[in-house]
Order: sequence, then C-alpha cells, then structure tokens
Amino acid sequence: MLVFAKEKLVFLSVPKTGTTAYQDALGGRASLVLRDPPELKHAPVFRYNRFFRPALEKFCGEGFDILAVMREPIDWLGSWYRYRRRSGKEGARTSTHDLSFDDFVLAYMKGNRPPFANVGSQAKFLEPQKNGTAVTHLFRYEDQKGLADFLKSRLKTDVSTRKLNQSPSLELRLSADVETRLRRKCETEFALYESIGSDGAYTPLAHGEAPAHQ
Repeated sequence: MLVFAKEKLVFLSVPKTGTTAYQDALGGRASLVLRDPPELKHAPVFRYNRFFRPALEKFCGEGFDILAVMREPIDWLGSWYRYRRRSGKEGARTSTHDLSFDDFVLAYMKGNRPPFANVGSQAKFLEPQKNGTAVTHLFRYEDQKGLADFLKSRLKTDVSTRKLNQSPSLELRLSADVETRLRRKCETEFALYESIGSDGAYTPLAHGEAPAHQ
C-alpha cells in the first residue's frame, strides 16, 4: 500500500497485479509505504477502511481517493500458478509443482480450497464497504499506460517502473470445459473486470455481493 497524503490518494496493492514495481518507483515519493507483513502490504478495502482510513482522516483530513489494479481473472490465476511453481517450492503445501493449470483452477473453484489454491479473490479484495468506502479508480493490469498517465497527472511526476517479483515464464491454457466452469463459478470476477473503463472508472460490486457461487 502507498499513501500520498498531500494528493489525498491511497494505492492499494492487489496481489499479483504488479504493484510491487510501483512501490519501488514511488516509495520515495509516498508519505507512507507498507511493504511488510503481507497482511498490511496487501490490505484489501475492508482492512483499509477499518484500520487505516480512520487514522488518515484524523491526521490528514477526509477526501482520500483509492486507486487499485485488477488483472484479468484467468491471467491472475495463471500468475499465482506460475509463482507457486518457482524453484525451491517443490514439496511445499502451497506448491503447484506436478499439477496442471486445469487441476489448479479446479481446486480454486472448490468450497474448501487446498493450500496451493487458496489465493483469495480480487472481487472480494475490492468490495466496497457499507459506509461508502470504495475504490474510486480501478485500472486493468494490462493498461499500464493508463495507470502511469493517471499517476503522473495526480502526483505531478513521471513514473518509471522496472519488473519485479515476476512469476516464472510458462505458457498456460485452460481446457474449454474448465474455463466455462470457472466463468460460471466466478461470474462476478469477470463482470467486475469487464466493467473497467480506460479512464479507471468501473462498476463496483454492492457491499456483501461475494463472487458468484463462493
């Protein structure tokens, strides 16, 4: 998470969306940088609303905008799958070695996910809260230019990132049957992603609307 107090902007760090590179590029420009532990670095909207928003509003005033990035759901799962296949993870409970991508996604769709497939939900991470706290600018992971242009305009500074914390390169493809089941099971994830416009505007979920069939 990055906080820019003067510009009244909070940049949430959705896992596997490249935000580590923006922390690296803008850490020196930010008023507050949360890098560790992961529960704070990757604080979702509900955690930001409960723990961080009250302090920021008390000491910096109200009116903070919230920025986040969302990745296409299949690509996002693919990034997790590749990341958990990296060297040194063999034999770990969260390892995806010796698993196909289909197997990983099928496990992700279970009600009780095994450790290797327990990677959360982007839609749940971004869910608005009852008091109105919500992401105000949401960019697609693929729209790096749009995100950089927004940050340049808001922060009045050029943004130059380098690739960090990348998952191992591996071409992945779901079988047609598994993809169909995933799109039905996680309908809300895909609908939220498809609602994102090129300017960061999007259609948020209603509070309490969990990903479909979760």
